[in-house]
Amino acid sequence: MVVAMIEPTLKRIRRVGHKGAAHIEPGNTLASFDAALRHGVDMIELDVLSERPDGSGRLLVAHDYEDMRSRTPLSLEEALEHLAGEEFADIELDVDVKLPGYELRVLETLREFELVPRTLISGMFPSGLALIRAAEPALRLGWSVPRVRRDYTTDMLTAIPALAMLTGYRAMLPRRVRLALAEHRFDAIMAHWRVVTGSLVRAVADGGGELYVWTVDDARMIAKLTDMGVDGIITNDPRLFSRSRT
Repeated sequence: MVVAMIEPTLKRIRRVGHKGAAHIEPGNTLASFDAALRHGVDMIELDVLSERPDGSGRLLVAHDYEDMRSRTPLSLEEALEHLAGEEFADIELDVDVKLPGYELRVLETLREFELVPRTLISGMFPSGLALIRAAEPALRLGWSVPRVRRDYTTDMLTAIPALAMLTGYRAMLPRRVRLALAEHRFDAIMAHWRVVTGSLVRAVADGGGELYVWTVDDARMIAKLTDMGVDGIITNDPRLFSRSRT
């Protein structure tokens, strides 16, 4: 009897456009969201800040306050009205709440545009995510790690101590993640590519969560992470997904 051999297949990673497609059009703009759609993403990530650091004022689509001051950013309402359009109906959203203090206002705006079912809210502050979980238990939440303002490994003055700290952080992260997922505090882990290890991939899978990796702008790294079994990859250039297997 001849037994058919079934070759293993890699799961299809979720293709996430960072700020839309920030290497194609300016990030966190309608043009960037449209570019991400054209290049086949499954999810669009956008950043939300309050107009003022105390959490008051308008909700604006900007990565940080320097970004906010450098241009006229979209309001969250303008962004969500666009993303609620029919052409984006099959695209999920990752709404990244950059700071604590306005989380529930973001939730109310998502409700206004009926986008809760296809949105994941991510952030680096577990206390803020807990507020959203209490108010809307069905809304998916992603914990972003590590909590940093920028990538300190790219600066010669800070690279060595930053890399040394990352070594310890990588070692303890899987245990923390496994516990957090077991307690149902989050549904996904949004991890910087430098902290992703096989142990982290297994911990997230064991906890029933999803692992999204940010921000990956290299086709070879996309291929490597895909082989490791992560669930999603966040990139500024979604064109790289088609190049990662060439």
